[in-house]
Amino acid sequence: MHDLTSLSATLRARRLTAEALLELCLERIAQRDPALNSFVAIDAEAARHAARDSDARLQAGAARSPLEGIPLSVKDSILVAGLPATWGSKAFADFVPERDELPVARLRAAGAVILGKTNVPELTLEGYTANALFGVTGNPWNLALTPGGSSGGAAASVAAGLVPAAIGTDGGGSIRRPACHTGLVGYKPSIGRIARTGGFPAILTDFETIGTLTHTVADAALLDSIMSGPDARDRRSLYLAAGPWPDGRRRILYVPRFGASPVDPEVAAATARAAKMLADAGHDVRETGVFFDLDSAARIWHVVSRAGVAWLAGRTPKLAAEGGASVQAMTADGGKLTAPDYFDALDRLAALRRRCAELFAEVDLVLTPTAAALPWLADQPYPREIDGQPAGPRDHAAFTGWVNLSGHPAISLPVALSRSGLPIGVQFAAGFGADGDLLAFANWFAGQMPAPPLSPAR
Repeated sequence: MHDLTSLSATLRARRLTAEALLELCLERIAQRDPALNSFVAIDAEAARHAARDSDARLQAGAARSPLEGIPLSVKDSILVAGLPATWGSKAFADFVPERDELPVARLRAAGAVILGKTNVPELTLEGYTANALFGVTGNPWNLALTPGGSSGGAAASVAAGLVPAAIGTDGGGSIRRPACHTGLVGYKPSIGRIARTGGFPAILTDFETIGTLTHTVADAALLDSIMSGPDARDRRSLYLAAGPWPDGRRRILYVPRFGASPVDPEVAAATARAAKMLADAGHDVRETGVFFDLDSAARIWHVVSRAGVAWLAGRTPKLAAEGGASVQAMTADGGKLTAPDYFDALDRLAALRRRCAELFAEVDLVLTPTAAALPWLADQPYPREIDGQPAGPRDHAAFTGWVNLSGHPAISLPVALSRSGLPIGVQFAAGFGADGDLLAFANWFAGQMPAPPLSPAR
């Protein structure tokens, strides 16, 4: 499966029709996805109708955008008209929305073909991808291992060559880590860059954004250009983008480890090589330790996520009755929290955001590993050990959550393979609203790295 830019050129030149491209995707899904389990819902007839409409516009020279006729998958926490939106939960198993969530509507208006929905953990609050409705999703690089979560189905659908790109969500690293574990580019924009309306309740307040999983940075930028932009119904989207970076070398903060949290040695070595390459290229690379209060960040995440789940369970009796073990535990934890606990979390959040604003006044980028661990067994919520040390539920995700709390943009880029043949990625985060400069830098960086090998499943 080619990148979006190549596919767009091929479709416009009429060397391939949108309908034929769709049928190729459907054939691959039929052949490969039973073992992978990335898709949970497909409407082939609606997709065929959309592809035929795209072919008519392409034939008339009236393509709506470079996405005209290109099939995409959408994570099952994002609403798509006519397709189930289960959020990975039995509580929403029968929900079929009548309208697209805003970013999906923008993609559809640009001529993209919405093919189907991809698997998630329940309420997208886990770092692997499995639920009681649809089961476990595997990693195309090794089906016994996880693609990560919560956009694991989305990442697997792209890495396996079933679709050329996918739309996901990222509330704590849920796009970037699956991209890292499957050899993809995973982009999470600033809060508000991609307006949202008409979706599931925001149980993580503004921590979660819609983003992309692609083969190239150029594809991420293309999808961003279609989905981004303000909408008065989402006041967060009325933000002002940051001014452009000045020409010249970039100021890069390299943070190899967050406190005492363990990091796989191969991941650490790959990130160190990326830092050295940047320094050798003339950038100002400074190594440092963690630059914010880890315990405070952990407290923010715990309070907001548990309170959000407890609130949702309180207004959704079916979730309270049928939610899985993790949801039940979060609901119980959330029920013990008080209003002062929540306001304390908000106060801590404001302090963290001030700290990050001060940091990015002094640096352009922060470089870290994307995930602290290599992929682990697909049916386990998290690796029990990293670098020979016992690991807790969020240790593998140590490097990503602060970006969601701060609201800044970040991107994961593939940089290496482990000795066991598994992808390794690094993360670049930038100042709030600096999405365009981040994408431009990431495109330059990717061009300096050896081309990542294709997934064995492709």
